[in-house]
Amino acid sequence: MAPTDETGQTAQQASPFGTTPPDRPPADGAVASGRMPRWLPRAAVLVLGLYAAFQLGTWAFHQLTGLLINILIAFFLALAIEPAVSWMASRGMRRGLATGIVFLAVMIMAAGFVTLLGSMLAGQIIKIVEDFPDYLDSVINWINTHFHTDLKRVDVQEGLLRSDWLRNYVQHSATGVLDVSAQVIGGLFQLLTITLFSFYFAADGPRLRRAICSVLPPARQAEVLRAWEIAVNKTGGYIYSRGLMALISGIAHYILLQILGVPYAPVLGVWVGLVSQFIPTIGTYLAGALPMLIAFTVDPWYALWVLIFVVVYQQFENYMLQPKLTAKTVDIHPAVAFGSVIAGTALLGAVGALIAIPAVATLQAFLGAYVKRYAVTDDPRVHGHRRGGSGPGLLTRARRLSTRRPGAAQDELAESGEGSSS
Repeated sequence: MAPTDETGQTAQQASPFGTTPPDRPPADGAVASGRMPRWLPRAAVLVLGLYAAFQLGTWAFHQLTGLLINILIAFFLALAIEPAVSWMASRGMRRGLATGIVFLAVMIMAAGFVTLLGSMLAGQIIKIVEDFPDYLDSVINWINTHFHTDLKRVDVQEGLLRSDWLRNYVQHSATGVLDVSAQVIGGLFQLLTITLFSFYFAADGPRLRRAICSVLPPARQAEVLRAWEIAVNKTGGYIYSRGLMALISGIAHYILLQILGVPYAPVLGVWVGLVSQFIPTIGTYLAGALPMLIAFTVDPWYALWVLIFVVVYQQFENYMLQPKLTAKTVDIHPAVAFGSVIAGTALLGAVGALIAIPAVATLQAFLGAYVKRYAVTDDPRVHGHRRGGSGPGLLTRARRLSTRRPGAAQDELAESGEGSSS
């Protein structure tokens, strides 16, 4: 039995040298004397700092989303006008002056289109207001004839003026005018922001490229310049090819509307050309709705003719005109273009729909320059044909049997039977 002291505790055995053996060192990660590890406060401060930075970055990104989208639009607009600016700059003109001339031409065309479209809509509204009493009389006569009533236009007008519905509509319209005014002012400010950024991107394009390349090694500089050139070619080619197709579409629809005698044929032709080409996917239907509506006021059959022409011309454009004009500029598959428009709309709305096709075309061209391609095998399955077995097909064997002399098939079967028995 081990010796014990007066308190009944087991005495520690002395070492051969008469000293008490040292205690075991604490295991890894154990806290000595109940103290907090030195790394724990630093880790907590680091985690809190990272979380605060993430929250601050998320808040700043949401606040600057509108500005970032405007800068993205301005960048693609600058890429679109870069070929024209570079062409004038190569003739000795300053880039700032060349960019100003291009923007002035675009603004003049846009202002002219908006003015013509506004005058057309104003004329149609005035015509509707002037003809409203006649429309109302025809509706009242139809109701009196079919339902044997005795309505009068004066009674209907007084009922409308005294109704609560009209009073509430006027009040909501007054509030809506203020909202529309605020939206118009915001849209003008956004347009000014896009114009300024696109002007700076186009006028100072070489300086911007030098600033980007100055922080990259020479090999990376060549890659950046190559990507920039591809983006300029694809975006500019997309805009110019769409502009040419808009011109052809506008002229074709103008001729039809002029033949039918539909009013405002030149403005409607410009409307159809621009909307059908620069609004992806649904632009054709939006463009054809307005000419159909105005043609319906002239003659309902004219609206049907306009609808037929819009559908036929769309097929001609999709299968004949567009492949030839965009083969060298924006050479992407229609399914890829449609999917890119849907993806762009889901990400950035209408802006994403507008820039989706040139962005995907640029990415496709950039990847195509670096993806290694190989020669395609001559396998029939590549061309959509099914590969048969090792022997001749069933039809081939039946044709051979039909062309042989009678009894040849039995002789062949007999020979094969003898071979198998042996």
